[in-house]
Amino acid sequence: MWRRVLNEVVIYTDGACKGNPGPGGWGVLLRSADGSEKEICGGELVTTNNRMEMMAVIEALTALKRPCAVVLHLDSQYVLKGITEWLVGWKAKGWKTAAKQPVKNVDLWQRLDALVAGGGHSIDWRWVKGHAGDPGNERADALANAGVEKALGRG
Repeated sequence: MWRRVLNEVVIYTDGACKGNPGPGGWGVLLRSADGSEKEICGGELVTTNNRMEMMAVIEALTALKRPCAVVLHLDSQYVLKGITEWLVGWKAKGWKTAAKQPVKNVDLWQRLDALVAGGGHSIDWRWVKGHAGDPGNERADALANAGVEKALGRG
């Protein structure tokens, strides 16, 4: 039986915000199985930390040009639990929380859901402790901070 072999990609994502809300940035480190790397970052002038954490994952998955076997490292419990635990319930309740409140950042959750559902990727979501010396997470953090500088017109 023929099976498509997916390219393997390791991704580290992070978000940063100077004030919450305030100027923020997102950063992504993509590393393919052959060792090649790509770094991307960006930011917004008025945003929140959670939005930047989500944008990092959205931009990372958008950067993939074909279905991949992804190991995605992130230090945001909000994004990890949102995508792996809460999303199904939110959708079933018409994008309302268990407390019947509108889901915050619904625009980004819908974008992320579409990317995960429609991208053809196999994604292994892995939480890493932020600011704890993990080289990939530290690089994504530096890129997120560079994204803040870009948003402020200094990067």
